[in-house]
Amino acid sequence: MIDGVLAGRDVFGIMPTGGGKSICYQIPALLLPGITVVISPLISLMQDQVTALKAAGVPAAYLNRSLSPEQIRAVYRNLLAGRYKILYVAPERLDYDGFAGIARKLDISFLAVDEAHCISQWGQDFRPSYLRIVHFLEGLEKRPVVGAFTATATQQVRQDVERILKLQNPVRRVTGFDRPNLFFQVLHPQGKDEELKRLLALRNGKSGIIYCATRRKVESVCQMLRDMGYAATQYHAGLPEQERRENQEDFLHDRSTIMVATNAFGMGIDKSNVRYVIHYNMPKSLEAYYQEAGRAGRDGADGECILLYSGADVYTARYLIHNGSDNEELSDAQQALVRQQDLERLEAMVGYCKTPGCLRGYILEYFGQKHLRLCGNCGNCQGKYHEEEMTRQAQMILSCIRRMHTRTGVWCGRDEVIGVLRGDRKRAPEGMGVLPTFGILKDQSQAELEELLNQLEAQGYLYTDQNQPGIELTERASQVLFQGKPVFRKLAGARPGSVGSRITRLSGEERSLLNALRLLRTDLAREGNLPPYTIFSDATLEDMAKKKPKTLLEFKRVSGVGELKARWYGGAFLHRIQTFLEDPDHG
Repeated sequence: MIDGVLAGRDVFGIMPTGGGKSICYQIPALLLPGITVVISPLISLMQDQVTALKAAGVPAAYLNRSLSPEQIRAVYRNLLAGRYKILYVAPERLDYDGFAGIARKLDISFLAVDEAHCISQWGQDFRPSYLRIVHFLEGLEKRPVVGAFTATATQQVRQDVERILKLQNPVRRVTGFDRPNLFFQVLHPQGKDEELKRLLALRNGKSGIIYCATRRKVESVCQMLRDMGYAATQYHAGLPEQERRENQEDFLHDRSTIMVATNAFGMGIDKSNVRYVIHYNMPKSLEAYYQEAGRAGRDGADGECILLYSGADVYTARYLIHNGSDNEELSDAQQALVRQQDLERLEAMVGYCKTPGCLRGYILEYFGQKHLRLCGNCGNCQGKYHEEEMTRQAQMILSCIRRMHTRTGVWCGRDEVIGVLRGDRKRAPEGMGVLPTFGILKDQSQAELEELLNQLEAQGYLYTDQNQPGIELTERASQVLFQGKPVFRKLAGARPGSVGSRITRLSGEERSLLNALRLLRTDLAREGNLPPYTIFSDATLEDMAKKKPKTLLEFKRVSGVGELKARWYGGAFLHRIQTFLEDPDHG
C-alpha cells in the first residue's frame, strides 16, 4: 500500500487494530512533497499519534475541538509556513470556512481517511460527518491521493467506502483480522467483583484496561480498585473534559497502571504496552469488542482479552441500544435502521459469549476469514472439556418454555422461565403454578439453569430475539422434544485459566534485566514528559533483554530501534545493560 501511494494510486486497507494502518500513511507522508492530511473522528488518536510522531522527530499537528482559538490560529500559521508533514483533522472541521480556505492554499499530496467504515450507513459506527470528506475533496484545486483505512468492515461496507469516496483504481489490502499474540477468554463468574480481583492479583503491575457498560459501574469498579491499593483511574463521557484529559495522561505515562472506562475511551489510543483488556460487561457488538480488546498487545508482545459475561449484560446492552441518545444528524428512518442493525450485532456478540467452540475462530468467522478449527490460544481451546449428556434436562426446559408460551401466548423471558423451573412463585408469571413443569428442576441453582439455557441456545435449540425479552424454541427443538434426539453439553474438566504472565520466552536473568530496562524507560519518560512506550515498546525491551547489546551497532540491531532513537537513548540503555551484566543485583 505504501508503494501504491508513492506511485500515485488510491489505497484501501483493512487491517486489525495494531496491524500497521498508521504506518501506511505516516511513511508516505515523510516521502511525499507537501503535507498529508489524516481524517479521524478520534481526538485521543490525534493527540496520541502526534505526541509519538514528535518524539520521533516528525513535525505533526492536529485540529479538533480540544484546542483553544489561539492554539488553532497557531496551527493555521504553521500550516501556511509549511512547518508540518502530517496534519490530523476531525471530519467536522472540514466544513469550517477558515480551514477550508487554508486547505486550498496547501500542497496536500495525500489524504488518509481513518476509521473509514464510519462513512457507510451499514458500518457499526455510521457518522454523517464523514460524508463531508467528499465535498472537501471536490473543493480542492488538485485531488490528492486518497487512502481509506479501517480495522473492521463487511463486504457491503467495503463497497460503500470505495463508492462514496470515489476511490480510483485503489490498491486493496486485507491483511486479515487475526491477532495471534492475543489470548481470548470468556468467563461466566457468579460474582464479577471477586473474579476481577482474582484476575488482577495475577497481573499486578501490568498495564491494563477494564471496560464497563455504564458510567456508574466505571466509578464503582474504579473506587473498589483504589480501595484495594491499585493505581487505577477512570474515563467516561460524564467526567469534566479536564479530568478526562488528566486521567488519560496518567494512564499513558504509566502513573496509573489500570484504566477503568466506558467505550468512550481507547479508540485510537496507541499505548503499546497494554498487557490485558478485561470487559466487566459484554459490549454491544463483536466489532466494538474486537476493537476494544485490540488495545492489548499492540507492540506484538502477548496480550490477554478476557470477557466477564452474565445474562444481565444482554438486558443492559439491549436497553442501551433502545434508549441511547439519538444522533441528530440521522433521520428517523436512519435511526431505526441503525437500531435494527445494532440488535443483530448484539445477537452475534451473545453467541460469542456462549459458544463452546474456538473463540478466535468465532471472531474470524464473523468477519469472513478462514481459520483453523482450534487455535490453541483461547480459553475454550486450552480448557480440558468432556461431554456430558443433558437430554432429560433439555426436554424439561424446552417443554417448560413451550407450555409457558401456550398458556400466555408470548415467549417469556429467561428469568421467568427459570422461576417456573425452580418453582419460584415470586419470579414465575401469574398462573404458572398449575403447569406440570412448575418446579421440575427445583434442585438446580440459578447459575446452573442459566448455563443449561446457554448450552441449548449455543446448539441452536433456543433463540433470543434481541427486539423482545423472550426466549423462543427453534424448529430444532422439536427433534429433542418429540424425536428423542440426545443433547450433550461440554464441561470443563479443569478450569480454563488464563495465565498470569505470558512472558515465557525470557530466562530468569533476562526477566530481571527487562525490569531494569523498564525502570530506565520510566525515568527517561519522566524527564522528557513522554509516555514511556514512545521511547521503546515492551517488545523492544524484551528483544533488548535477550540480545544484551554491548555496542551502538549491536543496539541498532534490536527490533524497534531506529537511527534517531539509537542516537537519543542508546548511551543510557547500553550503560544500564553493562551495569546489570557486571552486577545483576545492582543493575
